[in-house]
Amino acid sequence: MAHTDHRAMRRVLRREIAGTIGLLTDEHDFRAMLRYRTFTFDDHPTYLGQIEALLRTRAAEGTHTTLALFDPEEYAEFCTVTGLDPDNPASRTRFTAELAATGATVPYDGRPLTDLVPVLVDEAVRQATWEYASTLLARLGPCPTCGEDIGRAAFARASHLLSRILDAAPPGDRHLVCSVSGPPETLVTVLHADQDSEGTTHLDEAEALEFTSVLALGLATRSPGGLVMRTSAPGTADRVYGWRLRADRLAPLTAAEVFDAYCTDVESGDLISPESDVDYCTPPDLGDQETTPGHHH
Repeated sequence: MAHTDHRAMRRVLRREIAGTIGLLTDEHDFRAMLRYRTFTFDDHPTYLGQIEALLRTRAAEGTHTTLALFDPEEYAEFCTVTGLDPDNPASRTRFTAELAATGATVPYDGRPLTDLVPVLVDEAVRQATWEYASTLLARLGPCPTCGEDIGRAAFARASHLLSRILDAAPPGDRHLVCSVSGPPETLVTVLHADQDSEGTTHLDEAEALEFTSVLALGLATRSPGGLVMRTSAPGTADRVYGWRLRADRLAPLTAAEVFDAYCTDVESGDLISPESDVDYCTPPDLGDQETTPGHHH
């Protein structure tokens, strides 16, 4: 009797353990793992099918699973640093546990993996962009004239400008895109700021952090860049307007400049036909853009 009780108890406990699965999202990463003898899958589609079946089984048992992005290069590095044997399933488990704490993750919610993989990849890109922008901001060091930390001041300024932009926006759902071009690459960040029926704006914290960091980097390094916003509300045409980063402030774009920015393919430079029922317009006035009047780095 006691034996059965213990078994039942263990079954209950197993259901309450939340787990993380490190996912190899593409063929290239999958192939990189084939060099390990203990990695026993033959092809990527079969591997994804097996993971999907496992996720469904766990969900049916009431177990919560998180998906993390498994990067073979990071894994090899992790094993070198920690002195673990990379060709050992226990090492992969250790790395996945580390990812659960620090890496990009999404909860498994029953959607097919084909839908969840792009969400996970987006999350990883967002985290990498944020880390990269934060590192560059931290490297700027103190202002030679006043000693203030340039990166921290720029972040405060970017937060201030973002709240100004959201306060000045017409009601509805807002979609913001900020791009900062600089060596070695252009950083692009997206922020969704949706309003509920009470007029409260909801931001995803991680998105807002990344967006603010990229905008701060553009302001602090005086890099070329811009910020374009699209607002949508029921019963009215969508409105699109924006600013260019000029020195350490935002200068409004004309309606024609916004039209050009919105109707040009970023990758190819080709024109995209404008959407009907979209109003390309000048942005609302942000008022005084200073957080600390007269203070420029």
